[in-house]
Amino acid sequence: MNDEYNPLQIQVGGNHYKDYKIQPVEFCQLNRIPYCEANIIKYACRWRDKGGIKDLEKIKHYVDLLIKLELSGDTLKK
Repeated sequence: MNDEYNPLQIQVGGNHYKDYKIQPVEFCQLNRIPYCEANIIKYACRWRDKGGIKDLEKIKHYVDLLIKLELSGDTLKK
């Protein structure tokens, strides 16, 4: 890969992360934040600039998933 190429400087589908001091993906990677928590952070950061109430609903969904996974021993059960 080209040494000058920096995917953090390119955003597909908008520009709602590029102006942050640290992008949610950088924060989550550096802190080894798991998938559900990382998505909660991502949607919480962008909801005003991209998805609005739909992103807040996604946060609720990921919180519910996380609770279910934690209560069921990391396995989704129907």
